[in-house]
Amino acid sequence: MSLLASLVGDRDIEELLSDDAQLKAMLRFETALAGAQAEVGFIPAEAAEAVAAAISLYRPDWDGLAAGIARDGVVVPALVGQIRAGLQPAFREALHKGATSQDVVDTALVLQLAAVLAVLEARLVAVLGRLDAIDRLHGGLSLMAHTRMQQALPFTWHEKLRSWSEPLERHLAALAEVRKSGLVVQLGGPIGDRSSFAGHGDAIARALARRLGLGDAPPWHAARDRIANLGSLMSLVSGSLGKIGADVSLMAQNEIAAVRLTGGGGSSAMAHKSNPVAAEILVTLARYNAGQAGLLHQAMVHENERSGAAWTLEWMTLPAIAIATGASLRLAASLLDQLAIRTESRSGLE
Repeated sequence: MSLLASLVGDRDIEELLSDDAQLKAMLRFETALAGAQAEVGFIPAEAAEAVAAAISLYRPDWDGLAAGIARDGVVVPALVGQIRAGLQPAFREALHKGATSQDVVDTALVLQLAAVLAVLEARLVAVLGRLDAIDRLHGGLSLMAHTRMQQALPFTWHEKLRSWSEPLERHLAALAEVRKSGLVVQLGGPIGDRSSFAGHGDAIARALARRLGLGDAPPWHAARDRIANLGSLMSLVSGSLGKIGADVSLMAQNEIAAVRLTGGGGSSAMAHKSNPVAAEILVTLARYNAGQAGLLHQAMVHENERSGAAWTLEWMTLPAIAIATGASLRLAASLLDQLAIRTESRSGLE
């Protein structure tokens, strides 16, 4: 783990998006696919059982997988080859039958994202709880509003906190909605039309979705709007938290002192300083994710039925957005715990 990751990273999200987590999700897909195919009669039941047994005993050759992705641009051919080596010859064709690499990679990603969203939602609820607690304690206190960085008119802390919490409440509702609309299986076969499943494609997809706890959907190989929407939503979360960070940084200035931060960052040269580190990094992460969201939208441009270039760009940007969003929520909770509000009432221009 790098030193910088201690500041802007998030171990929980990184673990959920790690190579190990992705491999486990891919193995879940292959096991569920074989079971779904046996359920509808596309492969024999004993073949599905053999596939499941081989996957349960499989131990990855990570060097071989790394060589495979460097060669093929995707890890699935090497992965399937390693698993097949542990199957009896009679059952080898049942593994991954009719599927393509993208079915495995995309559905595994969705399984990982389901776990990521659970963490983000729980943290967002916690941040909203902290804001509500501050509002109950201090919402009626007077605070000077500022427009265009100039003193404007007095209002209350309730109004300031409302400007922080209402966007987050909307994002929480949107995350719940994206669970239904975005967390869906990918099953299309080589060109995304399910023709490789001999008429069983739709039935297999429904059974696969049920086994994995995901939604059913038509193939979306080159239609990446669900992924872009999810990344955009995470960027919105970090953006709204960045607004809180910017406000706190300004209010914590010595000349304004509307808030004080307990346990702020120190200086190597000025012992009197308490730097608003968490607030500043919320701004950093908001701006970072805004740029990454633009890159993710570039990954929507697939040539024809599949693009290796756009797909790889998606792999590079979406995890970074998720990690930054997790870090933003972690830091926001810490910042709100540090927040000490000036309780004396003020009126008029300061």
